[in-house]
Amino acid sequence: MASVSTQIFGIVNITADSFSDGGKYLDPQAAISHAQDLLSQGAHVLDVGAASSHPDAGDVSAATEIARLESVWAGLKALGAPISVDSFQPATQRWAMAQGADWLNDINGFAESSLYDELADYNGKLVVMHAIQAKGIATREAPPEGDIWPIIFRFFEQRLEAFERAGIARDKLVLDPGMGFFLGNRPETSMAVLAGLQRLKREFEVPVLVCVSRKSFLRALASPNDTPIGVEQSGPISLAGEMLALEQQVDFIRTHAPEPLAQAVRLRK
Repeated sequence: MASVSTQIFGIVNITADSFSDGGKYLDPQAAISHAQDLLSQGAHVLDVGAASSHPDAGDVSAATEIARLESVWAGLKALGAPISVDSFQPATQRWAMAQGADWLNDINGFAESSLYDELADYNGKLVVMHAIQAKGIATREAPPEGDIWPIIFRFFEQRLEAFERAGIARDKLVLDPGMGFFLGNRPETSMAVLAGLQRLKREFEVPVLVCVSRKSFLRALASPNDTPIGVEQSGPISLAGEMLALEQQVDFIRTHAPEPLAQAVRLRK
């Protein structure tokens, strides 16, 4: 059975080149309207990203990220839901903390130790993501040879030890093993991690978040030929991947389409 506490992060991309909806919500009013739709569909948290992280994404400065966030912040706050800011740039993270963001979501797993004193004082929660890329956005590099799980465990062991030394409370952490190109260019690696999420929960006894929504590894596996199905066709396979995560009682699922996932969560309670 899925955990009755499973929470849904609804994705709000205020970006020009997102792989899933590139530029569609860069306009502030479009982004705010989309966020409202996500909440009406069952999202509990709004996860707002001002820069894309897929392998073909362009560079976005922290100043641009902050300007994009500023343009929607008041409107998003007015919706009344917790807000997560998806960024690996310390300047953006500092801005988000100063604005009262409820969550910080970092694809680099908070690699910048210079921020740790501030994170220790921060009252929100931290999504600490693993990626085979030590810093920056995803690439198309091959995954490490062999079992990926020891690498994931070692990453989180080192991060959690560093956080503890810095006084960052363990109860504000959520672990994300990464998916898709963050685990390499082979779909099988992501599937192995998706099938073993309970191992992560057991190993660290920390809540787990996962995001498989519209990911190319699922679209490749769902294709009847060698060409991945398009993003617009990825709803069923995304939900199937999210159901696999629900089977393993993950605590948070980040998605572009909350409604079918929310229905699945209610069905399994």
